Amino acid sequence: MLADALRAEAYRFSLNRLQVFVSVVLVPLLFAIGGVLFHMVSKSKGDEAAGKIGLALPASVEPINLAEAFSFAASGSANGVILICMLIGAATIYAGDYRWESWRLISARNDRVSLILAKVGLVKMLAIGVSLLFLAASFVFLIAEAVVYQRGMNFAMDGAEAGRAALIGLLSYVRIVQFTMIALLTAVMTRSLLAALFVPWALGFVQGIVGTAMPLLGWEPQMWLPQLLLPGLAYDTLKAAVAPGALPAPYSDGTVWRSLTGLSLWTILSLVGALAWFRRQDLSKE
Repeated sequence: MLADALRAEAYRFSLNRLQVFVSVVLVPLLFAIGGVLFHMVSKSKGDEAAGKIGLALPASVEPINLAEAFSFAASGSANGVILICMLIGAATIYAGDYRWESWRLISARNDRVSLILAKVGLVKMLAIGVSLLFLAASFVFLIAEAVVYQRGMNFAMDGAEAGRAALIGLLSYVRIVQFTMIALLTAVMTRSLLAALFVPWALGFVQGIVGTAMPLLGWEPQMWLPQLLLPGLAYDTLKAAVAPGALPAPYSDGTVWRSLTGLSLWTILSLVGALAWFRRQDLSKE
């Protein structure tokens, strides 16, 4: 039942090519193109400045380490632009059946839990897709740097670095899913595509303001309350814990557990709340 619903959701969403492009392809593509242009412009400006003073810039002999693409992509695949673009796709998936009044047509063909979980599964697949494309764009960025500056390329990464990149990539993936879970809960509660788009963005904006105002509120980053209320802070804390070296003061090992709890609750409670609300919802007119 769940597999059938997932295939149906994936097929329906694949027909909306604009949404697929905006949600998954747009940001990695812009990053790749922008990276190439950045290196070309930087090289041109550097040569121009050196020519004006009669100097020749020495060619760098240090090769570009392509393995850095994994760490860069893992850390950046949950950036704000990707979150917003993923939100557009997620809101369409979660609220589209309310918008087009098609719930009453498909809810008779599958159980409600499977229908919601299929939508969640599709969003998770899109999150994996955008992460992989951002990794590919990171490789393009580094290769372009090597080509433009005529530097060699190598690939050097030990087990510890690979493990850190994998963990940070997993955290970024969870962060994307957590952010889109707010759209799921909003869509089910409001039956509105506009609300599913606006509420997660507005909530994230407010949380960002609260995060910068923590000293005024008398909060410390390692306290339970900010770690539970601010999933972005929890995500950043966990990334810092995975990075080389211990968490900076005043963080402690207990802060990691608070961050894990906060990020997990925002993800799990949103899903549970959406499932509970949807199971009791009247879809006769949707």
